[in-house]
Amino acid sequence: MKFNQEDFNILRLINKKPDSNQRLLAKELGISLGKFNYCLKALKQKGLIKINNFKKSDRKLKYLYHLTPKGISLKSRQTIYFMQIKMKEYDELKKEIKEKKENNV
Repeated sequence: MKFNQEDFNILRLINKKPDSNQRLLAKELGISLGKFNYCLKALKQKGLIKINNFKKSDRKLKYLYHLTPKGISLKSRQTIYFMQIKMKEYDELKKEIKEKKENNV
């Protein structure tokens, strides 16, 4: 299953704000509403999220977004993976800084 940073960010945000609307979620992620909607549909097709109507307003339906067990599992694995990458980057930067300090002495 192809999964990227953008999908991961969407899953994280949906997990934090399941009752937020698409426009606000897209804005918070810094992507267009159309792109967010496209990604949302793809995540739904992969079985990672569920989208349910929970309340009708005057003009539009209100939706509730939540992660499926499969989505939670994938988000957890991706979180570990991204943390491992960041920890490796941190260690490499720390080593570079140490080497530069030693060379400037």
